[in-house]
Amino acid sequence: MPENQAFLDISELVVHYGGICALDRVSLHVNQGEIVAVIGANGAGKSTLMKTIVAAKSYTSGVIRFKGEPLRKEAHQVVKSGITLVPEGRRIFAPLSVRENLMVGAYTRSNRQEFEKNLDEVFILFPRLKERINQRGGTLSGGEQQMLAVGRALMSQPQLLMLDEPSLGLAPIIIDTMFETIVRLNREMGLTILLVEQNASLALEMCNRAYVLKTGQITMEGLGKDLLEDPRIRKTYLGITDEIAA
Repeated sequence: MPENQAFLDISELVVHYGGICALDRVSLHVNQGEIVAVIGANGAGKSTLMKTIVAAKSYTSGVIRFKGEPLRKEAHQVVKSGITLVPEGRRIFAPLSVRENLMVGAYTRSNRQEFEKNLDEVFILFPRLKERINQRGGTLSGGEQQMLAVGRALMSQPQLLMLDEPSLGLAPIIIDTMFETIVRLNREMGLTILLVEQNASLALEMCNRAYVLKTGQITMEGLGKDLLEDPRIRKTYLGITDEIAA
């Protein structure tokens, strides 16, 4: 891949739900090794964007490229290409054990030795899952289920890990731990990460760059630290006015 080429490149993406335009000419890019965040209110189109990238939702027009090549429009091919999504609400398989859920994440792979190696890596990252390896997913706490959802995604050996609202429904202390894990995956394991998140403060603090999505359109973009200090972001997404900030 050429040095100046984006890892993930989305250009003029248009997505409809019936007659409603959910994404209107959205363009963004993610460079290899970055953490990129997409923030926005409920209904802004964040989850639609993620679903479209992984081929769970079709698009009307536009181009999605990964490592310079048009991304396939079949979900299993997207996973094979190196992109995995941790969906909103976790969506683990409640009747299956922790181990079985992790096995599902490795469904595109056939090397048993590599599977066991990756399983050990997930357990190093999330020791709690190893303690509950034979426990049914549906009996785990919300935080443990999010760990399982991330672990399941990692079992496919992604090059680009996407997370849809990873803080949703979690206690504050678990949210902090989850975001620390995301940073660790990026810095220690070299994973490129794209996440959408309503907790704008946390997302902007941890990311390299960010985009603001509003009613299906990108309205702002920039470095996370710069957007965190932008008065418009502080007022709209952080609930801080200039008077309060002063």
